[in-house]
Amino acid sequence: MVNVRSILVYLSKPMVPTQPITDTLIQDSIVKAVQNVSRTMLRQEATLLEARLSDVSCNSLTTLGAAPYVIGNVGFAGEANGLVYLCFTDAFARHAASHILGMSAAEIEIHGHEVVKDVVGEITNMTTGGFKNALSDYGFPCKLSLPTIVRGDHLSIAAIKSASRGIFHFSSGNYRLIADVQVKI
Repeated sequence: MVNVRSILVYLSKPMVPTQPITDTLIQDSIVKAVQNVSRTMLRQEATLLEARLSDVSCNSLTTLGAAPYVIGNVGFAGEANGLVYLCFTDAFARHAASHILGMSAAEIEIHGHEVVKDVVGEITNMTTGGFKNALSDYGFPCKLSLPTIVRGDHLSIAAIKSASRGIFHFSSGNYRLIADVQVKI
């Protein structure tokens, strides 16, 4: 017979981190999250090309490609706090929307930027969810915010003061993607 009281006491105990949040943990977690979402949603591999760790002064979009950009952002809060930004070129965002929604490029154009924003929001939410789950597995449970999506030509991402930051460049098919991850304990 299951003792419900024992289960409730166990579940109410705070998780103790099994290790500190390091640059390696951040990199491993975001790489796995981006690769899983790319495989699942886009049916293509995402390959890590470059990782820039603890570079708070960097403008992560300068090497992405031609503007305009579409940036998805999801925050997380709890035992660890922070933000995950996924930066797409507009061409990659439209390609992802076309593939995921099963629509032609012409249909995406007819429906406008709203369908592209929805897809970028979902990809960002899924990626940040995978990243958050990895943090939770190491004793840093947190909850996600709703996605925010912006589109524009002259965008940059500011760093959170005293946060650990990693900027990760990926190739996915013929496109580039940047994940800008900022974590503060």
